[in-house]
Amino acid sequence: MDPATLRLALTVGGLVLAVLLGFGLGRLNPPPNPTRTGSLPVTGEHSHAPGVGAHSHGGVTVTQGGDAGAAGLSISSAGYTLAPSTVEFAPGRAGELRFQIRDERRRAVTRFAAVHDKPLHLVVVRRDLTGYQHLHPTMAADGTWSVPLTLAEPGAWRAYADFTAVADDGRQTALILGADLAAPGGYTPRPLPAPATSATVDGFTVGYAGTPAVGQSVPLRFRVTGPDGAAAPLEPYLGAYGHLVALREGDLGYLHVHPEPVRDGDAVTFWLTAPGPGRYRMFLDFQVGGVVRTAAFTVPVA
Repeated sequence: MDPATLRLALTVGGLVLAVLLGFGLGRLNPPPNPTRTGSLPVTGEHSHAPGVGAHSHGGVTVTQGGDAGAAGLSISSAGYTLAPSTVEFAPGRAGELRFQIRDERRRAVTRFAAVHDKPLHLVVVRRDLTGYQHLHPTMAADGTWSVPLTLAEPGAWRAYADFTAVADDGRQTALILGADLAAPGGYTPRPLPAPATSATVDGFTVGYAGTPAVGQSVPLRFRVTGPDGAAAPLEPYLGAYGHLVALREGDLGYLHVHPEPVRDGDAVTFWLTAPGPGRYRMFLDFQVGGVVRTAAFTVPVA
């Protein structure tokens, strides 16, 4: 065989071998199946703080946004965005906060599932964890929410929208989205109060038992006593005998925990999972005589 013929034969043989090898590797490493991309909902009991996974509301699977245990750290998550119309308020003056929840197509969301008796809960707090407010905006037909708001002191503030959006296909997504607000002026942050397991508000003493731990779901049992030292006659508030929010010092990560549906004697039990070490500020809303009061606690987590 002359050299030219030999070179041609070797070239053709190499191309055939490359094709066969490519086919074999393709069989061993098939391309990803596009129908398997994305996250799958995982059902579970609704007895944990938002951000720890999907759960269910009345048998309907709910996808939970946020990181593992703390939420409200971003303005967008899971295709939804918190869009306020204004973020600056004159300190000490009554104003109005208006905002929309928009989906991934930038459409205003108008369908929400009622959770704790409300379709949306709004929590506002100053960055030093003072000035806590738990509000309930009203929604117009176009999906614009509005609520009277006064930022009592200058400084940086944070607003959290806690809601469960209902998509066109009926899928529910529970989210806590956060946005920064500003009250212009000199900002002097206050140090957190010392840790304590009891607090007094309007003559009522609120105490709790339990030690939060990182990565563990721990029960916290709250008891409220009146000025006479007897157990206070708690009234249902937002579908339960208490409403607890915990915020992490520093990044203001949000933990919204839920109470046990049945009281343990005169105690109200919540389950809380701390996502990491640090100091947290807990705010317990409770109702007696038609008046809602808030007790606050500083909680260290090692």
